[in-house]
Amino acid sequence: MNLTISGHHLDVTPALRNYVMEKLGRVLRHFDQVIDVKVLLSVHNESEKDKRQRAECNVRVKGSDLYAGSSHFDLYAAVDALVDKLDRKVVKHKTRLQERRGDASKRNMPGLAAA
Repeated sequence: MNLTISGHHLDVTPALRNYVMEKLGRVLRHFDQVIDVKVLLSVHNESEKDKRQRAECNVRVKGSDLYAGSSHFDLYAAVDALVDKLDRKVVKHKTRLQERRGDASKRNMPGLAAA
């Protein structure tokens, strides 16, 4: 798995990098077929101070790409909200894959087709 953490209009400090990696560990424990993770942390000059700090993440897994984004006045809170959104998406993707596998195994069994 490749992990890329980059900053736009801000420097990614080692403390911030460790925080993001620690939080992403929660997401990655659900799904072990992760190919690539890209995290973009940015600061935008907007009139609304509540949404200046943004965190975006693109996770490439076997079969699809999952994207989540979050904005907040605190970058650490934006990362927390991002991980929550991403966690829900990964779990949803995993259950979809498991449901597809379950349906395929039922179709291949001749005794269950008549029931």
